[in-house]
Amino acid sequence: MTFDPFGDFETRGYLRNFEGEKNLDIVRRLEHLSFTTGVEDAFQKLSQVETLSYEDVLGTHKILFEAVYPWAGQDRSTTAPELAVSKGPVLFAYPQDIRRSIEYALHKGQDKAFMSSQPGTVMGYMAYGHPFLDGNGRTIMVIHSELAKRAGFSIDWGATSKFDYLAALTSELDDPGKGHLDAYLKPFIKGAVASDRLAAEVAAAPGLDGNADLNAVLGKIGEPQLQARYQQQELRRKRAQR
Repeated sequence: MTFDPFGDFETRGYLRNFEGEKNLDIVRRLEHLSFTTGVEDAFQKLSQVETLSYEDVLGTHKILFEAVYPWAGQDRSTTAPELAVSKGPVLFAYPQDIRRSIEYALHKGQDKAFMSSQPGTVMGYMAYGHPFLDGNGRTIMVIHSELAKRAGFSIDWGATSKFDYLAALTSELDDPGKGHLDAYLKPFIKGAVASDRLAAEVAAAPGLDGNADLNAVLGKIGEPQLQARYQQQELRRKRAQR
């Protein structure tokens, strides 16, 4: 099923991309070109910021995908404020909770000791926030790589497995605070790389061409069954933060 949160796929293409393209293979190629063209600029911009904020996450997405989407740099609280978005079994953050989730991840990620010991936990909270309708994985990996550099290490993304990484990330999202993604990433942690190498390190990660399962709209966030799921998730996450 096509991911169509705007409800105008037939007239404006996938997520209102500038080309009006409906062929997802073509859209993914456009995304990948935009990402690989912009990733060095994104890292350069982040390197000039002393303390990373939510606005820097939005700005990174805009740099990476503004050639494809007119809404690049706008989060789901703006583009789809009434919709519950999921991927597979994962229900992502309530739109109005996106900023809070990402800001918590940035707070922990800029604590060098925490970031060094629990990089998977930081990644998990950013992934749960899932700020954008598309391009989340690539945007989050750029931000996470910048946080890792500041903490004095890097992750050898090129050596990771797309399938195993996504499985560990799904476990992290479903059962936060138990170290699922930390355990997966541990063998791939290495020394920090120079800033001018970060873009190449991230570009080497498998699966960044965007060829993955699509997001899905589960319904309106006010529906009772979805409200119950959101509340259950929030309780689990509050317990994990204690």
